[in-house]
Amino acid sequence: MAGPLYREIADELRRKIDSGELEQGSRLPTENELIALHRASRNTVRGAIKELTTGGLVYTLHGKGTFVTEQVNPIVTTLTTDPKTGSGGGEGRVYTAEVAASGREATTSAPRVEVQKAKPAVADSLRIPEGTDVISRHEQRFVDARPWSLQTSFYPRSLAERAPRLLDPDAIDEGTVAYLRENGIEQAGYRDAIEVRSPNPTETEFFSIPTDGRIQMVEIYRVAFDQDQNRVRLTVTVYRADRNRFMINVGNVPISEGLLPTNGG
Repeated sequence: MAGPLYREIADELRRKIDSGELEQGSRLPTENELIALHRASRNTVRGAIKELTTGGLVYTLHGKGTFVTEQVNPIVTTLTTDPKTGSGGGEGRVYTAEVAASGREATTSAPRVEVQKAKPAVADSLRIPEGTDVISRHEQRFVDARPWSLQTSFYPRSLAERAPRLLDPDAIDEGTVAYLRENGIEQAGYRDAIEVRSPNPTETEFFSIPTDGRIQMVEIYRVAFDQDQNRVRLTVTVYRADRNRFMINVGNVPISEGLLPTNGG
């Protein structure tokens, strides 16, 4: 006995996805095309799409259509300090090296550099009065040309007296941690706060994700301290939760034994 028509449609689309006839990232036929093809009602077609969406096989972008989900292996980011460079995981060359170790290529947009008034969250993190001038350096980061993360660093405006390149609209190739060190500002440590939350409209557009809340964001607030325990930097990094894993090493942990599985298992 045949099952419900919506399930037959879902099963046929699933077979096409599994066989590669519908490739990852490709758009499914429109609702009207599926209605005509299967002589089904709109509600029946929507039921089939809902079943595939619940299974994570497809996702819908408002105004654009329904697409086959790309199965991308997550990247493991080590949040603790790199013992060789002193830089934090998820930043600069350490992040680039971790992406490369996964067999992929990391690229970054040109930074957007601004001087702005510190909003409450930034002011509280840097322990400065609200409205104080801060330098913000914002970057979009990609892996194999896919939008992967958003990162914004905030510095007290006063740091530019010792490290003027913070205001330059160009990338600091050696990394800001190394650049600040050259100017007598040593990063002695940092504190990470991690939050999982729903995406905002900017993140939904950048990551091209559905608006149903199925894909969450991981937001990491990192406050860096100098050798005198002054707060010199706040870096906020936002990742897609479904494409990233994070590792924290405590104590003398051999790197070769500290890797997380990248398949979610």
